[in-house]
Amino acid sequence: MAAAAARRGSSLLSRCLLSRPSAAASPAVPSALRRADGTQGLLPGILQRFSTAAVAEEPISPPVQVNYTQLLIDGKFVDSASGKTFPTLDPRTGELIAHVAEGDAEDINRAVHAARKAFDEGPWPKMTAYERSRILLRFADLIEKHNDEIAALETWDNGKPYAQAANIEVPMVARLMRYYAGWADKIHGLVVPADGPHHVQVLHEPIGVAGQIIPWNFPLLMFAWKVGPALACGNTVVLKTAEQTPLSALFASKLLHEAGLPDGVVNVVSGFGPTAGAALASHMDVDKIAFTGSTDTGKVVLELAARSNLKSVTLELGGKSPFIIMDDADVDHAVELAHFALFFNQGQCCCAGSRTFVHERIYDEFVEKAKARALKRVVGDPFKNGVEQGPQIDDEQFNKILRYIKYGVDSGANLVTGGDRLGDKGYYIQPTIFSDVQDNMRIAQEEIFGPVQSILKFNDLNEVIKRANASQYGLAAGVFTNNLNTANTLTRALRVGTVWVNCFDVFDAAIPFGGYKQSGIGREKGIDSLKNYLQVKAVVTPIKNAAWL
Repeated sequence: MAAAAARRGSSLLSRCLLSRPSAAASPAVPSALRRADGTQGLLPGILQRFSTAAVAEEPISPPVQVNYTQLLIDGKFVDSASGKTFPTLDPRTGELIAHVAEGDAEDINRAVHAARKAFDEGPWPKMTAYERSRILLRFADLIEKHNDEIAALETWDNGKPYAQAANIEVPMVARLMRYYAGWADKIHGLVVPADGPHHVQVLHEPIGVAGQIIPWNFPLLMFAWKVGPALACGNTVVLKTAEQTPLSALFASKLLHEAGLPDGVVNVVSGFGPTAGAALASHMDVDKIAFTGSTDTGKVVLELAARSNLKSVTLELGGKSPFIIMDDADVDHAVELAHFALFFNQGQCCCAGSRTFVHERIYDEFVEKAKARALKRVVGDPFKNGVEQGPQIDDEQFNKILRYIKYGVDSGANLVTGGDRLGDKGYYIQPTIFSDVQDNMRIAQEEIFGPVQSILKFNDLNEVIKRANASQYGLAAGVFTNNLNTANTLTRALRVGTVWVNCFDVFDAAIPFGGYKQSGIGREKGIDSLKNYLQVKAVVTPIKNAAWL
C-alpha cells in the first residue's frame, strides 16, 4: 500500500492530470459509492459535459462521517471558550455538513499556552531527532491507512474532485511527511575556523512556538507544507484552519497524536481571520508566523507580527502567473497543458497560469482549440467518476468570479465560451475563456481564483518578457517551447519563484515553492523550508595552548 501511494503522489500533479480522465483511468470507487450490484456507475444516465445536467442530479452521499469538530488544544478535543460554533457547508449544494467550534482570541491564548509549555517543558524539543522522525513516519503510515476517508472529507468540505484528493493530494501528504522525517536527524550546525584561538560553533536551534494559518484551496496539503518542517526542526505549533475547510486538519491532527505526538505539540484552532487569525499573528508568545492566502491579508499578518513582538514571518501569497506559448509549440499539447494550468482545482490555485500568452502566429488556432477543450470539460459532482471540475468553494468566491467575468465582458474582451453559473444548485461555474485580452484589463491584472482563462497575443520574445513581468505578483510561470535557447532566456528573465518548462504544477516534496514581489516572503517545501523554523546561534569559546586552529 505504501509503495502504491508513493507512486500515486510522486511529482504530484502534472504527470497525473494532463490528460482528460477516462472510465479506464478513473480511481477505484469506495465501497460506499458502489451500486448494490457492485458496478461503479454512481448515478444513472450518461455523464454530461459542460451542461447543467452534470450538476442537476442528486448529490452522491459522501462515504465518510464527520467525527472531529472541536478545537484540538493540548492533546484534547475541546469546545471553544465561548461555546460558539459556525457551519461548514457542502459547496455542491450550500447545505450544512457540520457545526464546528469557533475559536477566538481566548482559544488562541489557550493553544499558545499549551504549545509554549510543550516547547519549554515537554519532551518534544528534547526528544532525539531520530524519535521525532519515527513519529512523523508513523503519521505518514496512518495517512495512507486512512487515505480514502481523508480524501472524502476533503472533497466534501472543499468541492475538489475525489480522484484528485484520493490519488494525488493525500498520498502527497504522506510523501511530504516522510520527506521531513528524513530531515529530522540531519539538521546540524557547523564548527567554523576563526582568526585567533577560539572554538566557534554555529548551532541551528528550533525557533519555538510557530503560528500557522492555512488556506481553503488545498487544506491538507498546506497543513503538511507547514506542520512537516516545523515538527522536523523540533518546534511546537498552533495552527488556524480556514473557516471554509476545517475538517481534514482536525482529522489529520488526531492521527498525529495516534502516531505518538506528545500533547501540546500541535494545536488546531478553527475560526475566522479577524478574530482567531489576528490573535495568532499578534500574539506576544508566538515566535514565528507562517501564512498562506491572499496578498492583502498577508500584508495584515505582516503588520500584526511587526507591531507585536517582531516575530519571524513567511508568506505564500497570490499570483497572476504567465503561461507563455511560443510559435514553435505543438498547439494541441499546448492547449491541453494551458487548460490544466488554469482550470485545475476549479481555477483555485495561487500559481494558476491565468495569463495565457500565445504567439500571434498560432493565436487563432490556439483559441479555437482551447474553446473546444473547455466545452469538453466534465463539470459535476466531485464524487462522481470522470468529473474534472467540481464547485467553487462558497458563495463569496462564486460571486466574485462572476463579477470578474462581467468585468471582462464590460472591458471589451471577447467571451469565447462559458461566462455563467452551471445549474441552479451549488457553486458551479462554466469553464470560461476570454480572448483579445489586453494587459490593462482587470481580468489580466487581478487574481480571479476561478475557472476563467484569459488569452493574450504577443509577437516578440522581449515583448512578452516585459509584459509577463509587468505584474505586482511573481509566484510562478509556465514556458512552452521546443527551443532550448528560448527556454533558457525566459527562465532567467521571468521574475518569479518557479518556472515550469513544458510542464506545470509539478510539486515534488524537495522542490522549493514561493514568490517574488507581492507573492510572498520565504519558501515552502525542500531544504529551504527548514530555514523558516530554525534560529542560528554562534557559540565562541577561547582555546588555550591550541595544538591547531
